[in-house]
Amino acid sequence: MYACCATNVLTSTVLILVGRFTGQWNEWESQTKDMFIVYFHLPPPPTESVRSYYNLILKKAGQFLTDLQVSLLKFALSLRAYSPAVHAFQQVASDEPPPEACLAFVAVHGQHACSTKDMKRLLKTAAGRPRPYLYKNDHRYPGVNGTDLPVAILYAEIGTKTFNTFHKVLSERAEEGKIIYVLRHFVAEPRRESMLLSGYGVELAIKSTEYKAVDDTQVKDSKSATTSEDDDTDEVQGFLFGKLKESHPELQEQLRDLKKHLLEGSNDMAPLKVWELQDLSYQAAARIMSVPKFDSLKLMQDLSQNFPSKARSLTRVAVNQEMRKEIEENQKVQLSETMGIHPGDSSLFINGMHIDLDVHNPFSILDIIRGEAKILEGLHNLGIKGPNVSKFLRLPVTSVEDSYALDIRHDSIMWINDIEKDSTYQSWPFSLQELLRATFPGVIRQIRRNFFNLIMFLDPAQEDSAELVKLAELFYKHKIPLRIGFVFVVNTDEKVDGYGDAGVAFFRVLNYITEEYDITQAFLSMISMYNKVDVGDSLSVDAVTAYLKKKFPKANAAKILGVDSSYDDQRKAGGVFYRKTGLGTLPVALFNGIPLSPEEMDPDELETLLLQRIMDATSFFQRAVFMGQISDSMDVVDFLMEQANVVPRINPLILSADRRYLDFTASPGITDDLFFLWLWKCVFFQVNSAAVFLISCHFFLEGEMVYGVTIWIIADLEQARGRKALLGALKHMKSSSSSSRVAVISNPGAKPTEDNSKFYRAIWASLLTQSSKNTLDFTLKLLKEETVQLLTQGTKIKDLLLQGMDQDAFEKKFNTLEVDFLRSQHLFCQEVLKLKAGQRGVVSNGRILGPFEEGEEFSTDDFHLLEKITLSTTADKIRAKVKQMNLAADLIMKVDALLSAAPKDEARKDVQFAKDKFSVLHLAPREDEVFYDVVAIVDPLTRDAQKLAPLLIVRAVCMCTCVFVRVSALFYRFVMEAEISILGNDTLSPGPVARFTEIPESPLLTLNMITPESWMVEAVRSPHDLDNIHLQEVNGVVNAEYELEYLLLEGHCFDLSTGQPPRGLQFTLGMRQQPLMQDTIVMANLGYFQLKANPGAWTLRLRKGRSEDIYQIQAHDGTDSPADAGDILVVLNSFHSKIIKVRVSSSITSSYSVRTCTLTGSSSAEEGDSKKEDVLNIFSVASGHLYERFLRIMMLSVLQHTKTPVKFWFLKNYLSPSFKESIPHMAEAYSFQYELVQYKWPRWLHQQMEKQRIIWGYKILFLDVLFPLAVDKIIFVDADQIVRADLKELRDLDLEGAPYGYTPFCDSRREMEGYRFWKTGYWASHLGHRKYHISALYVVDLKKFRKIAAGDRLRGQYQALSQDPNSLSNLDQDLPNNMIHQVAIKSLPQDWLWCETWCDDASKATARTIDLCNNPKTKEPKLSAAARIVPEWTAYDGEIKRLLRQLQAGKEGKDDQYFFVFYNKEFHCHVTFNETVMCKDVI
Repeated sequence: MYACCATNVLTSTVLILVGRFTGQWNEWESQTKDMFIVYFHLPPPPTESVRSYYNLILKKAGQFLTDLQVSLLKFALSLRAYSPAVHAFQQVASDEPPPEACLAFVAVHGQHACSTKDMKRLLKTAAGRPRPYLYKNDHRYPGVNGTDLPVAILYAEIGTKTFNTFHKVLSERAEEGKIIYVLRHFVAEPRRESMLLSGYGVELAIKSTEYKAVDDTQVKDSKSATTSEDDDTDEVQGFLFGKLKESHPELQEQLRDLKKHLLEGSNDMAPLKVWELQDLSYQAAARIMSVPKFDSLKLMQDLSQNFPSKARSLTRVAVNQEMRKEIEENQKVQLSETMGIHPGDSSLFINGMHIDLDVHNPFSILDIIRGEAKILEGLHNLGIKGPNVSKFLRLPVTSVEDSYALDIRHDSIMWINDIEKDSTYQSWPFSLQELLRATFPGVIRQIRRNFFNLIMFLDPAQEDSAELVKLAELFYKHKIPLRIGFVFVVNTDEKVDGYGDAGVAFFRVLNYITEEYDITQAFLSMISMYNKVDVGDSLSVDAVTAYLKKKFPKANAAKILGVDSSYDDQRKAGGVFYRKTGLGTLPVALFNGIPLSPEEMDPDELETLLLQRIMDATSFFQRAVFMGQISDSMDVVDFLMEQANVVPRINPLILSADRRYLDFTASPGITDDLFFLWLWKCVFFQVNSAAVFLISCHFFLEGEMVYGVTIWIIADLEQARGRKALLGALKHMKSSSSSSRVAVISNPGAKPTEDNSKFYRAIWASLLTQSSKNTLDFTLKLLKEETVQLLTQGTKIKDLLLQGMDQDAFEKKFNTLEVDFLRSQHLFCQEVLKLKAGQRGVVSNGRILGPFEEGEEFSTDDFHLLEKITLSTTADKIRAKVKQMNLAADLIMKVDALLSAAPKDEARKDVQFAKDKFSVLHLAPREDEVFYDVVAIVDPLTRDAQKLAPLLIVRAVCMCTCVFVRVSALFYRFVMEAEISILGNDTLSPGPVARFTEIPESPLLTLNMITPESWMVEAVRSPHDLDNIHLQEVNGVVNAEYELEYLLLEGHCFDLSTGQPPRGLQFTLGMRQQPLMQDTIVMANLGYFQLKANPGAWTLRLRKGRSEDIYQIQAHDGTDSPADAGDILVVLNSFHSKIIKVRVSSSITSSYSVRTCTLTGSSSAEEGDSKKEDVLNIFSVASGHLYERFLRIMMLSVLQHTKTPVKFWFLKNYLSPSFKESIPHMAEAYSFQYELVQYKWPRWLHQQMEKQRIIWGYKILFLDVLFPLAVDKIIFVDADQIVRADLKELRDLDLEGAPYGYTPFCDSRREMEGYRFWKTGYWASHLGHRKYHISALYVVDLKKFRKIAAGDRLRGQYQALSQDPNSLSNLDQDLPNNMIHQVAIKSLPQDWLWCETWCDDASKATARTIDLCNNPKTKEPKLSAAARIVPEWTAYDGEIKRLLRQLQAGKEGKDDQYFFVFYNKEFHCHVTFNETVMCKDVI
């Protein structure tokens, strides 16, 4: 049996995919020009050999990729991982749209050119047109890339002549800094063909046969199996049947019978006894450990994926008692207690990172190992190999803080209150345990502790100060537990007194009142003074003196405000503290040390903001108290100031989370040799307690000190700002606490000559000729401004030499130094650091800061901060490890740059086992090879083992442990291959398939696809009933082809004002040429929404109408457009899940419930439109040929009894290809409309494993989101139902305010009383006087259903109940009956549904519908029951069969459309939401 999953994509040639991989790999590093050019100049495809062309491309890529990266490239190509990205660019090009008859074109600010001549003309006028939006994954040519440059976007197929023509011109202009050059893949005449995918699973589950559900209609068998593999190569019990058939062609039939007999004999499916199951996992592990190491993983794959047929043979395996003991000891000591891995759990670790198998798929794992390869190869290239690699990988890396805080314990802060000491708060409780006491939400706890601290930095004479002081008064008067302090930044010129400056006068008056009275009186006086200031004015000297005279008439104003004032203490302290903090423009405030942004300082918003910060800080302290991190004996402020985010100074450039690092790890030939050329000649200053050294880049250290931070100063030393930066760094380095060494790189503003490079050449000459101490002292002297003045006045450099320096040697070297090394440094700054001539910057352990703005300074305090941040993240831990391992000190800088540049994930675990002799399988890497440390902990007979085994076969260090029996009653294949395969006829293999062999013929099987979360697949070709596969009744091979139809866009939406999901909010999704293609509603469950899409650039908008009127999009994450954009741009370019977060705000102030009702209601105009279109909407589900046969008959019975136009809605997920092929013809024959709907089960909602229960879930859980929002009412009718009345009556029935109506179960057939479970136990007490309703027929008022959020309520209850496997046994009807008190059910008249199992024969005559319910007593097959119970059923069945025969006859003479086709050169037809059938290519 074979199964495959295909996707119709634009053929992505290997060349483009290799380029995409190379480009994406390069983006993780610094994008170099050579990589870009070679990547786009790969040769065009040859005509003679696919294999040689493929090998040529890999060889070419190998010039720029390492061996490990080439292996990953092969894996990525086999996964087709980059096909969506290439197809996305093709879609973006089609949205332009492309000019006619152009093989390639350039888009310049909205206009297109098909020739370089036209392109040059468009570039001249580009400035007058809007700039295009560039996506995050666009390929940008390395260059200046300034924001003011015109943008030229080339749409072309790489390797073609037209591409080369455009590229030559565009690349030259980009290098000259004239344009921004962007490439997007575009094929003018694409071929459409099916491409087989990988990265998914296929399972054959054994199905219950309690009720026969197999159709008796004969299926025409496939003619042959189209596959690249031959079944005859299979070995069965030692017999090689391929060889036997070659040797004895005359015995073909006999050999086939013998093979069948051996297969059936070896696949004994007889049930196992309970005692045979208890050791089965141990026996599987013993079997795996008994074979050679490199066969063990294949054996585990075979045992796990074919367990039902292998179980019997495993019971005969003897278990080594030592292995059993070792497994139990590892489980108890290491796994359960240390790592939280319990019996039956499986875990996968890659380099210590935990990989959640429920979340990750091969595509996400490829991204993980691609990122890990960069780190592994980097460490390997730095000389760190073997076990040392894991020691560095597992170093705890401190992530970059979201917000940094300043230390608020400073003398210059004037605190106006103290929560802990002031008598005002004396009655409040003091214990920290009060934080854990329950209170109403939003209540601020009044505890006598300084939990919350607000410090305002003010210039008293500024206009904004008055409003902020009044806000402080508001908090103070209302006894908010907020400690308030002020830092007044006033004129520090001692010649300025209180009569000449309002700020100085204000400061002196406050000091006077504080000394003579108290701080409270001073604060009240401050408020009074500002109350006298009119709105829009600022505090004046006159206002201060007038207040002083009025309030304190006896005070001597001259002594207070005059030049000789004795109330001027700490006047300079506030300014000094302010400048030391590095805070921005006044006024500015700190909450618990964290600065508020200028936008947050708006007095109108500050009150709300501070209250929210208080609530957030409360949660922080609650957590600390609960975890025991703080106790009553500790000072709260000291605890705050000891947190990791507290820094001595705020410098956004240093503290920014957006960081760029140099790569010190690349081998020659892979990165720019310019870097290493420069590295040989840089100038380094190194300091320790014994001596001062100035040496070249070979870092010879004297003494035991190992420097944790290496700082490079990039500057032009001929300029004052450059000298000041180097001087500040050297002063920092000389401080006793410094752990830095400093280097200087010359970046002159002009071409280096002897005349304009004397400072740098003097330092260099001193380095080469003088002692280290003399060199540093001489450099410090040289950098002083008074020295510069002497040089400008004509003083010679030699006249500035210090006593003890060798003057002759210095002068000789200084006069003979060439300036070539300065030119190389200038080139390094330009090409590697991306700095223009003369620009300044700093590099700390490879992290690039800069370029600095014209007036931006980097002080000694900034260097202190930079060192602190660098050490606290990684460098300190790396330094300790380097010292411990006696490695070269240079590694600190290089490893820090490598690890800091890597993405920050959760902490890595060091997976160790108590014993590993008998139950741990070790697969060692080759010597001196870069390798991944992969640890898998798995029970070999579980579902996780089925997924893990194919992944581990690549290369792993695997622990097989069996600690709990949880066997899997299914056959499973994971579809994945390590590399693209080329067939014998020199063509590329279309891709892998799931191939099932040696499957027993007796059980009834059902096929399920286990795909990544973002995939929506459907069966597109198979004549067989994939829901009921009985191999005994099949001649030949069962084949199935599925197609990836959509990729999902998922998201979560929240209302900023309430923090809750905006229930009822509606989104639309479309493209530029077609804005509305999909729509959906936001669930109240986690604010979740999902939309179907394909690779490309999509626009998400609020639906026009009430959603757009009431809400505005405020922010979004995970998208491809700016966070403040109203329309959200989302690019789907990967097989990964795309999950975004959207935050909206309401423009009205009504209550939440009122807004919800308004959103989900419809206007009178809409209601009028819906009344005009009188359509009967019928919803049904079916899976398997038998139920599809019933479904057709149900449809016919509906149509026969109504004159109202009918539209059928079918759940597409499980329909067979034959049904989807026939339904358009049936719709034409019987004049009805239809639509196929689908919805992906959300990942956060508890998953069902059985197909039948999944289908039940779709009947009830997603009614609010399954249908377009325009559908108001829908009737669900079971597929096995026959309708005898006009369903229009049911649609128009008054539901009396209930969202849906169900028919109760019949009570009239008395002999079934013992089977009526709802009359006893839980159901009897839960329902009370209400009835238990059947889910075979129900009508739903979707307007009401959405309005009261019934879907959200049902999903919430389902999530709670479904965790218990014994709950919701009949999911589709148990759930609404369980929720009957929260979501009302209108009980329909009993005659709307008659079922022989529960209703007596007398009531059949009035039945409006007849349902073929299963009979638990007789278990009669449905086909025989249908013909016996419903007289007209046979006639309906015959009519449908005649129609299907006519359709089949119409296809006679045509090629048999055998579904297992490697290349399907046609479009696929599917039904769109506009109720028309149209041809449209899917992904």
